Amino acid sequence: MNREAAGDAVVEAGWQAVRDDGRVQAELLEAAYGEPRLRQLFPWTGMGELHFSRCTEHRWTWDIPYIQPAAGGTYWVSGPLRTQAVGPAATAQEAIAMVVQRLPAGCGPAFPGTPEELAVHEATTQKQQVNPVPSQIQKRRTTG
Repeated sequence: MNREAAGDAVVEAGWQAVRDDGRVQAELLEAAYGEPRLRQLFPWTGMGELHFSRCTEHRWTWDIPYIQPAAGGTYWVSGPLRTQAVGPAATAQEAIAMVVQRLPAGCGPAFPGTPEELAVHEATTQKQQVNPVPSQIQKRRTTG
């Protein structure tokens, strides 16, 4: 199994684990899972909140807003930092839309590894895009 397929399997297992633990309302989980841009991220919970990570291993990333339950079956979207508020959402779908609107550029699928490994991967990928190796240049010339 390649790294990407392994990451997909870990993400899917994460969604199942979040469903099984019962800390997040089923309506919210299903709405989040139904959104492809969120389904490709690793879900995790804390204090009844639904979080999304760009990597699959602990300590997860904190650069995506998260959703917490509010009074009367509504939701509150915060983040990505705990000191940042996005605002109230009347429905799970509205909360999901608020998170999706604030996803970082190039977000997903979740990287199979830790935040530190993700940072190294992103730096390496960015460097390769800025300074491609000769074989990549030749490939671009013949395929482009």
